Amino acid sequence: MKKSVFGLIVLISLTITAIPVFAQDSDPVILNVAGEEISRSEFLNVYMKNNVNSEVLDRKSLEEYMELYINFRLKVKEAEALGLDTVRSFRDELAGYRKQLAQPYLIDEEMNKSLLQEAYDRKKTDIRASHILIRVDRNAAPADTLVAYKKVMNLRKRILKGEDFGKVAMEASDDLSARDRQMEGRTIKGNLGDLGYFTVFDMVYPFETGAYNTPVGEVSMPVRSDFGYHLIKVTDRKPALGRVQVAHIMMRLPADASAEDSARIAAKAMEVYTRILNGEDFARMAEQNSDDKSTASKGGVLPWFGANKMIPEFISEITKLKNLNDVTKPFLTSFGWHIVKLLDRKDIGAYEDVVNELKQSLTRSDRAKKSEEALLNRIRREYKYTENLKARDDFYKVVTDTIFSAKWSAQQAAGLKKTIMTIGRQSFSQQDFANWLAKNQRKRAKEDIRTFVNGMFTTFVNETLLAYEDSRLESKYPDFKMLVKEYRDGILLFELTDQKIWSKAVKDTTGLEAFYNQNKGNYMWEQRLDATVYTLESTDDKMIAGLRKAIAEGLTDTEMLTRFNTDTTSLLTIDHRKFQKGDDELIDSLEWKPGLAPESIDDGKVRLVNIHALLSPEPRKLNEARGLITADYQNYLEQEWIRELRARYPFKVYDEVLSSIK
Repeated sequence: MKKSVFGLIVLISLTITAIPVFAQDSDPVILNVAGEEISRSEFLNVYMKNNVNSEVLDRKSLEEYMELYINFRLKVKEAEALGLDTVRSFRDELAGYRKQLAQPYLIDEEMNKSLLQEAYDRKKTDIRASHILIRVDRNAAPADTLVAYKKVMNLRKRILKGEDFGKVAMEASDDLSARDRQMEGRTIKGNLGDLGYFTVFDMVYPFETGAYNTPVGEVSMPVRSDFGYHLIKVTDRKPALGRVQVAHIMMRLPADASAEDSARIAAKAMEVYTRILNGEDFARMAEQNSDDKSTASKGGVLPWFGANKMIPEFISEITKLKNLNDVTKPFLTSFGWHIVKLLDRKDIGAYEDVVNELKQSLTRSDRAKKSEEALLNRIRREYKYTENLKARDDFYKVVTDTIFSAKWSAQQAAGLKKTIMTIGRQSFSQQDFANWLAKNQRKRAKEDIRTFVNGMFTTFVNETLLAYEDSRLESKYPDFKMLVKEYRDGILLFELTDQKIWSKAVKDTTGLEAFYNQNKGNYMWEQRLDATVYTLESTDDKMIAGLRKAIAEGLTDTEMLTRFNTDTTSLLTIDHRKFQKGDDELIDSLEWKPGLAPESIDDGKVRLVNIHALLSPEPRKLNEARGLITADYQNYLEQEWIRELRARYPFKVYDEVLSSIK
């Protein structure tokens, strides 16, 4: 089964917070599989990730786990032997995962100031957005993450092709608030993914960033958070509401309100609004007319709140109030009609006034730790970056206006051969910059050549610095190297297992049938009852007697249904099948012997059971237990495959190293 293979993939369940890696001089080889050496730290790292219950290390559990790990490594070895690691689709997929995994390593820790400024800038704007969540654990195995990512991308494609975002959210989002649901005996209407208004620190950082970076009306690419993948559609942006205090009058609209009821309540709301405009006291009007009993006695006054604390319709109307004591026109929400008076407002304040508050929020948030520029500066220092600006300036003479129409050729810089910059021990020439320029040119408005070249050179330098650091991650961070290897092996295992077990078990009907024939005894029916259950929607004695007579006469099911039912009334239903213990409470309560059993009367219904025969235990037919048989066949195929792999590839466990793990 796929489940069992995913159990093995749990061996490589992923986490950014890696297990500490042992020093190389105390990290002996614990396993050799067909020439590949696995160190004690690598094995222990995987073991500890899978030891979710933090069980005490003991010899037995380590040996059992080693057997599973050997099977895992053999499967990966087979995938490599078949060349699956050279397939373009595999390389592209792994590269995509590696890019995601590298992000936490390509950040700089010294960036509190920039993060604080970013937070303050975002605090100036309230955003309204909807989302679709495809849940996947942050430590999920590569295969699980892949499934979730493909699913969310397919949803995005549907939306971009014209499907309504809200309808797709209601259908597919793992955020249950998107669809209608029952709670305490009442129906809570789904929000279709609409999260209302929010601002900085209201959402997890990846989601917040995705929302602030998405234009109004557009749908983001998938955004990964600890909850899973999100699609975000931004529906509105407003200058920050800050914090406000209002008084409100609510006139509740019952869920079952008729059109007349709705019109009457709307008219009452307008009447109250008119009286307020004519000078009557808002607080008194709230006391006399508001259905919000928790605030009516207080003149309708609500506690202070921000944009994320109220439903979006409420926020939209409040933002229209420019001055204190302004009153909204009556507006309708899912709760009913509202009239709101602005009592007080506090804006977000100057940066200096809120910086301490921002710092406190920052320490509790999941903000990124570094900005890209801080990272680039660290890379420059670490690798003693140097640049030859005179070599850069040579491009002022060879780059022409053709580059603004994307027609410039690197051949125009063929005579430039100088070194333009050095990172660590690697030098980059003017030709490298020329080729990069040609590759990255696009149609754009003309500008000063010097300004353009300088800007493009800065981008070239930044990209090259990041690429250089990225290329060294495996050598600098053993935990990252191990993490990428785990993803790689997991993807290979997924692909090969699909070929060898999952798809084969489904497509190999001949093999499945042969397996079934050899193992029929494992799929036995228990003793069963061949019986017909007649359910009559009446307790009338004459009707019951008529039903018994029809059964005694041996009428067919069709004849009986015709006799008791009409086009408009269905009194009789018939269920003829083979029952086993637990299928039906009435059947279980009867004495299992042929004949018509006494009727059972319950809740205005009569049930009669005609027992035709008592069936001895017998094997289930293939189509009666295909799911269970297919799962067992998959397990059989896997066991056979493992036996073949263990015979084909040599492997050796170094027992003295295994024993050294305490």
